[in-house]
Amino acid sequence: MKFILSLYGLLLTGFIYAQPAAITNINHDWLFAKENKPAQAKWEPVQLPHTWNTDDVMDDVPGYYRGVGLYKRKLPINKKLKGKQIYLLFEGANQFAEVFINGKKAGEHTGGYSAFSIAITDFVNFEKENELLVKVDNSFNQDIPPLSADFTFYGGLYRDVWLKVVDAVHFSVQENGQYITTPSVNAKNVTVEVQTVINNSESVSRKIKINTFVRNKKGIVVASSLQQVQIKPGTVHSFRQPVINVKSPQLWSPELPYLYTVTSEIKDAVTGKLLDVVTNKLGFRWFHFDAAKGFFLNDKPVKLVGTSRHQDHKGLGNAVPDKLVVKDILLLKKMGGNFLRVAHYPQDPSVLAACDSLGILTSVEIPVVNEITETETFYSNCLAMQAEMIRQHYNHPSVIIWCYMNEVLLRPHYNNDKEKQKNYFAAITKLAKALDSVTRKEDPSRYTMIAHHGDYKRYNETGLNNIAMIVGWNLYSGWYGPNMSDFPVFLDTFHKRHPNTPIVVSEYGADADPRIRSTAPVRFDKSVEYTTKLHQYYFTEMMKRPFVAAAMIWNLADFNSETRVESMPHINNKGLLEWDRTAKDPYYYYQAMLSKNAFIKIMGASTIAGIADSSNLICTRQVQVAANIDEVELILNGQTIGKKKTVDGLSEWQLPFKNGNNVIEVKGEFAGKMHSDKKIVTFLLQSHHFDQVLKFEQLNILLGAKRYFVDDEKQQWIPDQPYKEGSWGFIGGKIFQIPNSNRLPYGTDKNIAGTNNDPVYQTQQIGIKKYRLDLPAGDYELTLHFAELLGGQVKELPYNLTDPERIEPNGKRIFNVYINGNLLLDNFDIAAQYGSATAVSKKVKVSVTGNTGIEIDFRSVEGEPILNALQVKKLNK
Repeated sequence: MKFILSLYGLLLTGFIYAQPAAITNINHDWLFAKENKPAQAKWEPVQLPHTWNTDDVMDDVPGYYRGVGLYKRKLPINKKLKGKQIYLLFEGANQFAEVFINGKKAGEHTGGYSAFSIAITDFVNFEKENELLVKVDNSFNQDIPPLSADFTFYGGLYRDVWLKVVDAVHFSVQENGQYITTPSVNAKNVTVEVQTVINNSESVSRKIKINTFVRNKKGIVVASSLQQVQIKPGTVHSFRQPVINVKSPQLWSPELPYLYTVTSEIKDAVTGKLLDVVTNKLGFRWFHFDAAKGFFLNDKPVKLVGTSRHQDHKGLGNAVPDKLVVKDILLLKKMGGNFLRVAHYPQDPSVLAACDSLGILTSVEIPVVNEITETETFYSNCLAMQAEMIRQHYNHPSVIIWCYMNEVLLRPHYNNDKEKQKNYFAAITKLAKALDSVTRKEDPSRYTMIAHHGDYKRYNETGLNNIAMIVGWNLYSGWYGPNMSDFPVFLDTFHKRHPNTPIVVSEYGADADPRIRSTAPVRFDKSVEYTTKLHQYYFTEMMKRPFVAAAMIWNLADFNSETRVESMPHINNKGLLEWDRTAKDPYYYYQAMLSKNAFIKIMGASTIAGIADSSNLICTRQVQVAANIDEVELILNGQTIGKKKTVDGLSEWQLPFKNGNNVIEVKGEFAGKMHSDKKIVTFLLQSHHFDQVLKFEQLNILLGAKRYFVDDEKQQWIPDQPYKEGSWGFIGGKIFQIPNSNRLPYGTDKNIAGTNNDPVYQTQQIGIKKYRLDLPAGDYELTLHFAELLGGQVKELPYNLTDPERIEPNGKRIFNVYINGNLLLDNFDIAAQYGSATAVSKKVKVSVTGNTGIEIDFRSVEGEPILNALQVKKLNK
């Protein structure tokens, strides 16, 4: 709202007063209670934006509070405002809101992601202070989408709230007061049409004048129109203003997002008094999608490359201030992106305002995700949401696509009743047709889109491939599907079968837990290296195919999904940025591929742990350099390693790291100038053998793993190895793998209770006989880490298509653990004592004399012994 409405106003001694119109932010001085009855509520002071789910979505207890939250504040209204019309403007309240003034209900709104207004003129007391109470409910409601989704449905008044005061004759507040279209755009002339909606709340007819001005960036009027109309009493009047022509326009594009301003004024035709003003930004552009050649903007081919975005942020939930919202769009622009999929719901008004200003083309959608409810109320809510979204965001030049469904066949109902399922699918198709029809009627100037998951057959059989103007495919071959190579095959097959349908890749990506690294990345290890590899492959394949109009990365940043478990529970790690917006390696890869200016970046962690290759006390590890420079030279610790060609944005180097700080420099020539990057990598080298001169301090080992991990205390964990004399390692057993699972290469992705360092416990050596550390004489602290990884029926996320559900045998095991012959754990039964998927640590001090080292014995009583991880730390260094 604050980016659409003209802002005038002043705050006088706590009272809100306006001439001719005022809009005032009222985010401050609220009281909140998580109760349903105001009289019994326990109130606490809060400021907006606010959500009540910041903490409970991150704990180990399944579920989060979905219910009623109450917000109240005092609302002083100056008695001078009698005769004015007063509205409350809410940018978002999830998901059903009721508004009360002085105990009387003033209005309500259904849907958690669009703005709404409530007229309160008839409810306020002009003589004394008013009480505003807002009841917000994010409970599951089968009639309100979304029903289910891979994101958290935070509750609360999580966006800005405003008080607007207007004249009795004013641009509509409850509907957008001004709709701007440009039916004819070319390099020489633009035709501008303005549809105006005016509310006359008086009991008499009013004759008014509408002045509309188009101003350029310098504020100079380049075109205008004038119209006189008669507005009947107590009516909302909608009409088109005279056509405006702008000669020699400056066109809007990602490279030059030039914005004009359209201002309309209402004046009393008799007195000339200014009654109301509304202002919108305007960009001149024309575009179309071609099924064979992709997307064209202003008659030029443009490959749309960007990301999707969820609105939540670390520590804030979805109650994110505008400055952080805008920062997201700036980060997308810095990456070189030119597109944003606003997913899976309309977001804060500042998102599209920033996209307009920065030149980011967009799609916006309503939250019909995974499934529907076959009720008329659900249908009408969906249709209302779609119309609401379009009307509120109609004037943004960045918007080119309206979307209304995402993976809606992912959770099909009635799997055991094919006749009912057939009717259910027919209901989805009927809803899709209705939503598409509403969209084209509301805005014939833009495209419609549905985003499907990769089940081509089902979407084709239900007819959903033939309804929207654009088909979006959310494709995860090489992640949820087994093979990356299936991705280009799918694209080519669809294009061959539907040669006249524009196609976009509306989602693709893989989890990259920023704490996990791998020298041998594999599918589902959650390593940053695997994800970078997947992005490079996907992007290269899409760029080869002009018929793929857009590449929409999933996602700009990590986001909260309370039902997720995996290596970082409750977080979807597919973001190019972390939840706090720290960049990951794939972000730099895209920066290299998309930047028009020189870019060169040394990727990877700044602190690395590893085992010495041999007695040379070095460890060879791969380092990647992202660059748009053809050839890169690398220097390590002052010594030139050589030059390499950059291939598809990356060059890869095997570097011999020494213990301690290592200085990496890279440089290359771009457009006749040298460009460089420098990075200091601290390498924590572990001895190949304990008798080497390298002083031993600490060792953190992940059993059953091939990945590296950094925990909350910044400790570096390394993969295990078989025992070697003079060194350390396991004896006996095998790497744990989930029974009856076709997906995970090793370990589990269960949420491990009692820890934030889940990867420490998600892998293990099963059937282990001994663990040996040939440490020299001294005192040590030894910590053994256990978790029972088996047990019960596990319902996977529906996205894990190869393992929708699995039944695991119970981890029935009892064993004894001895340290150098001394009993540490007697009849140790993890499942019985602690339960499944729970972190257990056992710490003991060990004194080593002579050359005995440390030997850990695992002796079975019943079943196979296990060990998930261990740490050994030198005492009295």
